[in-house]
Amino acid sequence: QVQLRESGGGLVQAGDSLRLACAASGLAFSAYSMGWFRQAPGKEREFVAAISNQGGMTYYADSVNGRFTISRDNAKNTVYLQMNSLQPADTAVYYCNGDFGVVTTLSPTLPWGQGTQVMVSS
Repeated sequence: QVQLRESGGGLVQAGDSLRLACAASGLAFSAYSMGWFRQAPGKEREFVAAISNQGGMTYYADSVNGRFTISRDNAKNTVYLQMNSLQPADTAVYYCNGDFGVVTTLSPTLPWGQGTQVMVSS
């Protein structure tokens, strides 16, 4: 069955960096566009970033554009999120997911993993 396992979260200070990873299994990973989503306490889950199946195209939410970078390694079935200049507003549980579509309209079609918690203190 499809499994997504996120890792790399933690407690950091404003301005610090973190690198998240999502290891996927049970699917043809290189066929999927993949993305990162996040859910802050009391808020809806929101889109953060997406990358096309071969990594040639990326797309970001306005709130993270210029600070976050999404990448992938199809040989390792893993997608990454490099987060720089973190802000308290970035505090959330981060999840990965994917679909067969284009990065600008990425929808979460896979079973959610457990996510990884990112907490940014001011």
